[in-house]
Amino acid sequence: MFDGLASPQVGAASVDVVDAGVVAAITVAARDQNAMCARELAAIGELYARRAPEDDVDRLNWAIDGHENVVAEVAAALGVSRGRARARLRYAIALRERLPRVAEVFMRGLIDFRLMAAVVSRTDLVEDPALIAKLDAVVARHAPNWMRLSEPKLFERIDMWVMRFDPAGKRVPGERTENRYVEIAPTDAGLAGIWAQLQATDGVALDQKLDALAMTVCAADPRTKQQRRADALGTLAAGLPAMRCLCESPGCPAAQRRPATDVVIHVMAEQATISGDSQSPGYLTNFGPIAAKILRDIAANAKIKSLVIPPNSSERGYRPSAALAEFVRCRDLTCRFPGCDQPAEVCDVDHSVPFPLGPTHPSNLKLLCRYHHLVKPLTASE
Repeated sequence: MFDGLASPQVGAASVDVVDAGVVAAITVAARDQNAMCARELAAIGELYARRAPEDDVDRLNWAIDGHENVVAEVAAALGVSRGRARARLRYAIALRERLPRVAEVFMRGLIDFRLMAAVVSRTDLVEDPALIAKLDAVVARHAPNWMRLSEPKLFERIDMWVMRFDPAGKRVPGERTENRYVEIAPTDAGLAGIWAQLQATDGVALDQKLDALAMTVCAADPRTKQQRRADALGTLAAGLPAMRCLCESPGCPAAQRRPATDVVIHVMAEQATISGDSQSPGYLTNFGPIAAKILRDIAANAKIKSLVIPPNSSERGYRPSAALAEFVRCRDLTCRFPGCDQPAEVCDVDHSVPFPLGPTHPSNLKLLCRYHHLVKPLTASE
């Protein structure tokens, strides 16, 4: 009945289907989606069972182990980051080893990923196998009826059953002070957004420090106080005691302060953009494209270094020259392992075909972060 709705011609096919049929098709599609997600996790669990060594209990003491090797394989297979792959593997192991009944319900499409993840998270403190089996059975029986619940209500239902079987296994919220973080990401052309949650005392200290730095320029500085406070963060990052004034007055001591910083930031651009003959954007590591105008403003106080393109001939030794390594870092920008975005400055230059069988040449060199550089031999030895 719903074959037409499942096809690429869904818009045309739905004309001949009554409204109830369209709604039913939504339900079928949702269950299929849930079931396919469950199949993915089941396959990941099977891969773990085949890859992880029997003595994997000691893996916390190893640099790279069977567990982490599976994480790398899953990340490559899904094209996702290592963190997301590790989360998928955690769910896969929990469903396979602790919650097989919940896994069956998930495989039938009766619950979704959100509910499954909540069950895994809220029950992972229960350690007794007999209690885990009881929880698995009762949650699998009731979980399909919990799909409509909000997240807080869902947690309450799961916790209720955990408390009934194992009161010590209820997940207790951690201290609020544990929720500290700082995140920085691109927001607008040439701008970055900062989202943070700090210790209260650190927040007050930072607020006062930004105000103090914002006052180290003269009254003729053209920036607003908000803009000066924002620029003060850059001054802090550079380790400078005061801001440089932008009044451009030759008699202002603050305007004569050095603009240079003690922090090295690499920005790549074409020479024509720097000279004003092109509007091609530059590239700021860990940020992305930088507009030509902003790039020229940066270049006015930056050290400009030409990037040398290596010759076609291979180098003789194993270790690439400084010029060749710099070229590879500027070309790759990040770790080349699928789903990994570790920046070039923390990556090793690796031979794709091991030296001396493979040449020390750009075509055989790539960046790998230290983690994926260690994983590579394990993956190759399987």
